[in-house]
Amino acid sequence: MNRTTTRHPMRRIVLAAVLLVAMVAVFVVRLVDLQVVRAAELSEEAQGRRSVTVPVYGARGDIVDADGTILADTVMRYDIALSPKNATAGPITRYEPDPSDPDSSRSVDIPLEQTAEELGSVVGLTGEQVQGIISAALADDPESDFAYVAKLVDTATYEKVKELDIPWVVPYPHPSRTYPNGAVAGNLLGFVRADDGQPLAGVELSEDACLAGRNGEVSWLHSLEDWVQIPGTEVVHEQARDGGTLRLTIDSDLQWMVQRIAEAQVQATGAEWATVTVMEAKTGRLLAVADVPTIDPNEPTATAEGDRGSRAFTAPYEPGSTFKSLTAASVIDAGKADALSQIISGYQYLPPNGADITDSFFHEDTPYTLTGVLIDSSNTGMSRFGERLTDDQRYEYMQRFGLGEVTEVGFPGEEPGDLHGGPEAWDNQTQYATMFGQGLTTTAVQIASIYQTIANGGVRMPVRLVDGCGDEAAGDATGEAVGSADGEDGPVGTRVISEDAADQTAAMLERVYLEGWLADEWEIPGYRVAAKTGTAQVPDGNGGYLSGYLVSVSGFAPADDPRFVVSVSIMNPVKMNSSAASAPVFQQVMSQVLKKYRTVPSGAPAPELPATW
Repeated sequence: MNRTTTRHPMRRIVLAAVLLVAMVAVFVVRLVDLQVVRAAELSEEAQGRRSVTVPVYGARGDIVDADGTILADTVMRYDIALSPKNATAGPITRYEPDPSDPDSSRSVDIPLEQTAEELGSVVGLTGEQVQGIISAALADDPESDFAYVAKLVDTATYEKVKELDIPWVVPYPHPSRTYPNGAVAGNLLGFVRADDGQPLAGVELSEDACLAGRNGEVSWLHSLEDWVQIPGTEVVHEQARDGGTLRLTIDSDLQWMVQRIAEAQVQATGAEWATVTVMEAKTGRLLAVADVPTIDPNEPTATAEGDRGSRAFTAPYEPGSTFKSLTAASVIDAGKADALSQIISGYQYLPPNGADITDSFFHEDTPYTLTGVLIDSSNTGMSRFGERLTDDQRYEYMQRFGLGEVTEVGFPGEEPGDLHGGPEAWDNQTQYATMFGQGLTTTAVQIASIYQTIANGGVRMPVRLVDGCGDEAAGDATGEAVGSADGEDGPVGTRVISEDAADQTAAMLERVYLEGWLADEWEIPGYRVAAKTGTAQVPDGNGGYLSGYLVSVSGFAPADDPRFVVSVSIMNPVKMNSSAASAPVFQQVMSQVLKKYRTVPSGAPAPELPATW
């Protein structure tokens, strides 16, 4: 009997039991550590390795015209992303028909080089460029799980990417801005930055509070091997919200026509630029604001930077003789004259303060009425009437007409104009120059507002480009304008001059239209029209003037029941450097407006007012 094999059997049993208990204890401790002590930490780590958090974009709201025509909307584009670490984990497997057995298929391993080439050919890159994106991401982070390979691709490209069926490539929807009518109202609409949708100009910028959507955030789990999303794992952390619909006062059809008319005249006269403003006389709503050159917001960089805004709001100029209507209306309102008041005025006037005023044409001393002063656009005659008011009185009227401050529109970059510091800062010459539109600056929209006030019986209405914002996401399912002008909360006008002063000024402007030197150029048969021309210099911002002149026409029709104001400004028309360049535009635009809105023709002739006595 072998005693060595049976010696101390109990010791061996105990030793084995101890070892077994120790092993079990190790496993138990490890299990407790994994499932109790470090459970949350490990779960979070695993979640981090398998979870992807991505933004969900809230669509930017539409911009529509007064009739609901879409001027700016959001279309779906796609960002194409990939997982660098999974792209380099090994070839992907595809199945293709087995050449030896057409009824079956075989698996084929596709290397990264081929996959990158396929993806690159779809998104406009080379295979080397795609691999470069992967390599760069892994160089920064060896565990990189996310990198963009293309942004804002269209739906057709997105579908081609999906057809490739590359498991480590994932497209993400990304709303993008588009302007279906191209350059129509482009200078008003503005544009957004392509890569991130940030508004940069126009109402896109000024009305961003209405238009901007709110992005959300969502996460989901994917498999570690092939980065495929695991169904049912999506978690919404923040709900996205679309922006509101911005309704403009603009009529897009009229806007298109006005832009065409203005552009044709700019080309015909060799002008640098032009603006045309169409405003409702009774509401202050802007029906069209045309700028030439125009910008297509779909391709803003194709237009020179200086031409991307709306000069109707942003380019102040000395208005010249169109301003004489304001001076005449102010003098009448103050009770210092009427349409038939008389003066004698010659080519030159030397007032007591030492100023030197001349007319643009030579003439002997002429017995003018105030009406005649406007018809002949006499600087000396208007000076003799204007000096019946104190400088402070005239300055107050300018402010009441809305000059010296930006309009209610608040357009990006809008200029307030410059009233030359007010009466205290006016020198002897400026005291008189401001009576006939020199020595101060206004914008084209401000001039249109002056004529709206006169046309509206002396009541100035706030200038309006926006009718409201319908925030459907906030519960406004009807999309009706908030604070619409047609409702009880609509804007209230401000009386600037008396109704009698406005009527007399309108009657005088009718005589300008009928008897002025451009009577044959701007005739609109069947309608009474009130209008005034102007020729002015444009400040260069450095105390001097730009070369060339800005020629303009402003007026309204029908004069017996004013509905529409049209204001035209053309900068430096070198082939016709006078108001004759702007008159045809005024005539064509006003004719289109009256026709489009089926305006009833005038039923009675304009009042007879003598120009001289």
